Amino acid sequence: MFLRRLGPDPHANGAKSAGLSGCPDILEMASGDFAVIGIDITARGRGQLPPTVGCGPDERIVWIPRKTLVLAKADIPDKF
Repeated sequence: MFLRRLGPDPHANGAKSAGLSGCPDILEMASGDFAVIGIDITARGRGQLPPTVGCGPDERIVWIPRKTLVLAKADIPDKF
C-alpha cells in the first residue's frame, strides 16, 4: 500500500513530534497517490473553507507543519 516516505523522518536526529508517535508524515502510495498523516482539524476548519472548497463526509482536513511539506518537496514527482 505505501511505497515510501516523502521528506525526512520527523524523528531524525532525536527530533520530537507532538504525539511522539511518528506524525506528521507524507507517504507515496503504490497507486501513485499520496497519504498524509497529521492532526485532524476537520471540526474547526470545515466552516472556514473558501467558498469553492468542500470537505465531504468521508474526508478530513489534516494539518501538517509547513516544514514537513517543504522538506518533502524534493521527493514529490513533477509529472502525473
